[in-house]
Amino acid sequence: MIRDDIKTALVTAMKGGDKQGTAAIRLIQSSIKNRDIEARAPQSREGKAPADDDTLVVEVLQKMVKQRRESIEMYVKGGRQELADAEVAEVAVIERFLPQVMTEDETKATIEGIKTELGAGGMKDMGRVMAELKARHATTLDMAKASGLVKAALS
Repeated sequence: MIRDDIKTALVTAMKGGDKQGTAAIRLIQSSIKNRDIEARAPQSREGKAPADDDTLVVEVLQKMVKQRRESIEMYVKGGRQELADAEVAEVAVIERFLPQVMTEDETKATIEGIKTELGAGGMKDMGRVMAELKARHATTLDMAKASGLVKAALS
């Protein structure tokens, strides 16, 4: 499980004296704990964490990477390269725990397989194809890029 990998990495970073790595991993753990609490809240739709714990952790990590990339862009535009560099270092730590993302060719092949399996023929089927794609491959896909590829495959 990814949580176990994160815990092990924290201990290793602490023992190795890697202050930046330790801080980034603690941020990861904090974000995951916040998501766990959010999932347990009574107002939550689900009421509990998803059955696949790795899916939850990957969602949190992907969100963290996206936030940091947005920050990097803003810092570079604002002329704050030292802050951008710190964010880049955090992204590198976070990405160590993310599963390998499918290449564009692999994504296209997967989309074609799902399209054929569902009998999807046009844009009206995009929701079904996207739902199935997310259900099967949410942890290994960039869903924003996949959306464009699904549109192209269905048009």
